Amino acid sequence: MTTNPLPLSGVHHVALITADYPRAKRFYLEVLGAEIVSETFRTERDSHKLDLRLPGGIQLELFSFPDPPARPSYPEACGWRHLALATSDLDTCVSMLKARGARPEPIRTDASTGARFTFLSDPDGAPIELYEQN
Repeated sequence: MTTNPLPLSGVHHVALITADYPRAKRFYLEVLGAEIVSETFRTERDSHKLDLRLPGGIQLELFSFPDPPARPSYPEACGWRHLALATSDLDTCVSMLKARGARPEPIRTDASTGARFTFLSDPDGAPIELYEQN
């Protein structure tokens, strides 16, 4: 084990690739309430890059590429498991998400921490957790 920790200060951003750019853009703007920081089309890559700021200041990069390969998103797939977003009011988040057309799973309670949480998926099936912190 190393004794000198890296001088890290937090997560800078999370990057996602979408198969349907307009659908994913709408989801992150209208359902999750993100705001656009910048939007670019990279002609040489036939790729959109959308920099978003989610509520709470979380930065998200949304990319599109022609015909991206599918990635398993079920919970036990190898790789990043999910994006977890913290909230102090899970019930309000769930109500707002449902009103915006999202389908969050039923709220559960973490057996280890006692915290309440739920999951929903983005349009490409990427799992997003809402985790209540009090």
